[in-house]
Formats: sequence, C-alpha cells, structure tokens
Amino acid sequence: MTDQWVSLFSGGKDSSWALYRALEDGRPLERLLTVHPAGDSYMYHVPATELARLAAESIGIELVEIEPGEFNAGDVTDASAQGDRELEPLERGLETLDADLAGGVTGIVAGAVESEFQTSRIQGLADRLDAELFAPLWQRDPVALAEAMLEAGFEIRIVAVSAAGLDESWLGRRLDAEALADLQTRNDEYGVHVLGEGGEFETLVTDGPHMDRPIELEYDTEWDGTRGSIRITDAWLE
Repeated sequence: MTDQWVSLFSGGKDSSWALYRALEDGRPLERLLTVHPAGDSYMYHVPATELARLAAESIGIELVEIEPGEFNAGDVTDASAQGDRELEPLERGLETLDADLAGGVTGIVAGAVESEFQTSRIQGLADRLDAELFAPLWQRDPVALAEAMLEAGFEIRIVAVSAAGLDESWLGRRLDAEALADLQTRNDEYGVHVLGEGGEFETLVTDGPHMDRPIELEYDTEWDGTRGSIRITDAWLE
C-alpha cells in the first residue's frame, strides 16, 4: 500500500516546520489541511489562516480547507470538553480524505511543540484512523527549533501578540536572530515562550526552502493596548 500523508497546516512557523521536516524525510504528502476558526480557539492557530491558500500554492501541495464557524471559546467552562468539540470538524475532514484517497490516510503531520492538550487529541485521532503521527517539534528545545528554522531559511512574520512584554512594535516584525534574542530576554523577564507556545504570539511563514515563491504582504495593525494583530489588506506571491 502506498503511503499517503496529510499535513495539518495553518501557515504558521510550527506547522510549516513540521511540513518541511516531513518533506525532507521523504514522506509522501498528498494534502495540506487547514482549519479556519471564526473566532478564538483552544485547538487551532487563528490569525491569517486565509493565507494558507497562497502558501499551499507556493509549496505545490493541494489544500483542503475546513470552516467550522465560531467555537465560542471565550465562554468555555470545561476546557477538555471544548478541545474535544473543536477536534470534531478536523476529524470529519480527515475521515473524508481517508475515504477519498486511494488506500486512505496513512500518516498525519502536526506541528505541536509542548501542548499535551493538542497532541493527545491529534494522537487519538490518528489512532482512530489507523494512521501514523509525525510530530517532529514535539518536546524539542524551543530555542534550538527557532534557530533551526532560521538556519534553514524560513522567513517568519509575527502576526499577533498577546503577552506582557510584547507591544505593538512586534506586529509584523520578522522573527530573525535579533528578534529571537529579544524573545529570550522577554522569556527571562516575563515568561514569554520563545516559540509563543502559550499563545503569546502567532506567526506566518512568508518564505522558506519548501516554497517556490515568497508571500508578499500589505497590512495594517490593530492594537487594543494589551494585545493586537495585523489586518492583511493585500497578499500575493512574488
């Protein structure tokens, strides 16, 4: 049976790095799969996921998109039950792919770093599909991961921030060696995770060795005094 892999993909650095590592490892990726939450989410990256379409075009792998609507994550009293509910549209999407692809889905690529909340659910989903899970970032040192992304040639933009120590000036900033050093300082001072694993910031990969053409952006910034994001007004492949 031919292996057929699906990569869970938001366009952010973690899912992009997992995808890149899977390609480097020779895993046959048949689809990218993006979930577009309408609001906040416990399970999924939210900002700028609409640009996954441009990224997928540049990467050259067909994209499957799931639009589950509003998860009402702000009203949650039971995080575990919420995580299970949010997993349902992803599982339905993978079940559809499993039926549509000849031989089914044999592997899933995920970009989780430290979140047992997410990883345990994705592992359970993979088990139910009888698929292998490839999670190359899992429990790796965050500084080493960030350095590896930069060394490989990833161009990463910060598209949202929500943490003490990260102000409006971080919106749209490139995550380069200088920014990484600044994040390490803020980790010492404020506890900001170097990869934003606790939701401190979100990213978009605009170029990398797995992409044929970079993504160019025009955007405004939206800032409420403690958190903010970029609002993309135009985006295209160079």
